[in-house]
Amino acid sequence: MTLALNPSNVASVGALTATLAPTSPTSTFAPERKDIPGVPRILGVGTAVTEHSYSQRELLDLFRISDPKVRSVFLNSAIERRFLSVPARDATGTTIIETQGELLAKHKRLAIEMAARAIHACLKDAGIELADVGYLCCVTTTGLLTPGLSALLIRELGMDPRCSRVDVVGMGCNAGLNALNATVGWTVAHPGRIAVMVCAEACSAAYVLDATMRTSVVNSLFGDGAAAVALAADTPDAAGPPDAPSGYAGLGTDVDVGSPPAGSPRVLSFASCLITDAIDAMRYDWDDEQGKFSFYLDPDVPYVVGAHAESVVDRLLSGAGLRRSDIAHWLVHSGGKKVIDAVRVNLGLTRHDVRHTTGVLRDYGNVSSGSFLFSYERLLREGVVRAGDHGVLMTMGPGSTIETALVQW
Repeated sequence: MTLALNPSNVASVGALTATLAPTSPTSTFAPERKDIPGVPRILGVGTAVTEHSYSQRELLDLFRISDPKVRSVFLNSAIERRFLSVPARDATGTTIIETQGELLAKHKRLAIEMAARAIHACLKDAGIELADVGYLCCVTTTGLLTPGLSALLIRELGMDPRCSRVDVVGMGCNAGLNALNATVGWTVAHPGRIAVMVCAEACSAAYVLDATMRTSVVNSLFGDGAAAVALAADTPDAAGPPDAPSGYAGLGTDVDVGSPPAGSPRVLSFASCLITDAIDAMRYDWDDEQGKFSFYLDPDVPYVVGAHAESVVDRLLSGAGLRRSDIAHWLVHSGGKKVIDAVRVNLGLTRHDVRHTTGVLRDYGNVSSGSFLFSYERLLREGVVRAGDHGVLMTMGPGSTIETALVQW
């Protein structure tokens, strides 16, 4: 598929692209008044990666890639290093090709391990015990698991088996905000209870090694990573709702989030955009020759995403009476150099605005659904956030889809 776009004119390409699918009004969870209970907050964040990182040049040498076009793709990606779990090599140093079954087993192992460490780091950051968690939402696209990652993690971590859970599978790089939306909804329905969302993407388990440019572009971009956030909604009574259903009572503990630190923003609203005419622009296909799934990225994806960024962001902000100039912090998915540039140009952002997005791409590559949380963690560690600041979270992925969220510290 080739989309009829002119990549030379990113800023004005919106007039040439597909019509937006019908969308519902911006979903809003939080009133502006901060003394009203039931407003969800992000209480902590944690990230994790696999054991080994590689520079792009090291990967080219490791896989013995000599094609100058492929080497150019790797070396001009704005990525310096990525964490990957590369295949074993035989006695001659040749990479041993993994079967689809071996890739699925790799995904299971890496996803559980990374997710567990990200959750522990997140809870430590929030000052919350594992026993406090009453809801677990798990996101992954790089492999299929049944039972789902949530069930496997509850067993692995020794969590209460009564913990409510949900798995978001196959939605791609945008899925972190889809899952955050669902997790926020649970916290609003259960004020004072702790929910955790974790994105675990073992991109090493989704690679096809062949000589095509299609797979080379994918293989130059993605890295392994997991990211988790803990959330809770305000409650006027730390003892919890007296009419909690008996099947839920006693699971986890209520928390008092009435006076959170500056690093705990309220989640105000979400807005989505599904670009139906570009629904095949990012997808998994079954490769009969390789005997495994192969990911496809249309070359025009950056321009499609960039062209539709304005409409969804403006809709998100208009619901709160804000303009783009009112946003102090932009945390955009590290989808790739061209994607970031297209979004930046169309939204009128500076390079400083997307410094964490580009920094995460440089140091980790595209870690899919959890990328924006790597940027979020870096922003908090930077120590520049002030009370009252607004921030926009933005992810993009298959569909083609743009997801956004508005937060306020």
